[in-house]
Amino acid sequence: MKISSNLERIGDLAKNIAKRAAVIVEAEPVTPLTSSIERMGDLVTARLKTVLDALASREVEAAISVWMNDHEIDEHYDTIFRELLTYMMGDPRTIAACAHLLFVAKNLERIGDHATNIAEILHYEITGVELTDERPKSDALAPAEA
Repeated sequence: MKISSNLERIGDLAKNIAKRAAVIVEAEPVTPLTSSIERMGDLVTARLKTVLDALASREVEAAISVWMNDHEIDEHYDTIFRELLTYMMGDPRTIAACAHLLFVAKNLERIGDHATNIAEILHYEITGVELTDERPKSDALAPAEA
C-alpha cells in the first residue's frame, strides 16, 4: 500500500510537469535551462526505472543504490534553482517561464524522493530490516543552523 501511494504521488507530479511544459513551450525560450532540466529528468527517470525494476525482481542491492544516490538528484535541483534565479535576474522577461521551470525541477526532485521512499520500503520488505541511517541528502539550500 505504501508503494502504491508513492506511485500515485509520482503520477500526480508527472501530470503537473506536463501541464507546466505546455505553458513553458508558449513562453520566452530559455534553452540553456531546459537542457539542465532535461538532464535532471533523465537522472530521475533512471532512478525510478531502477527502483521499479528492483521491485519487480526483488533486488535489494539496486534498491539500496537508489537510496544511497538520492543526494545526486538534490544536487541537480540546487544547481538548477541557482541557475534559474540568476537567469531571472538577468532577464526579467523570462521570469514566468523560469518560475514554471523551477516548479518542474522541484517536482522532479520530489519524484526522486518518492523513488527513494520505494527503495526504503522494498529494502524492509525483502530484508525485514529498516534502513536506519539518515538518508543521504544535499541540503545546500537549507538555512544554516545556529
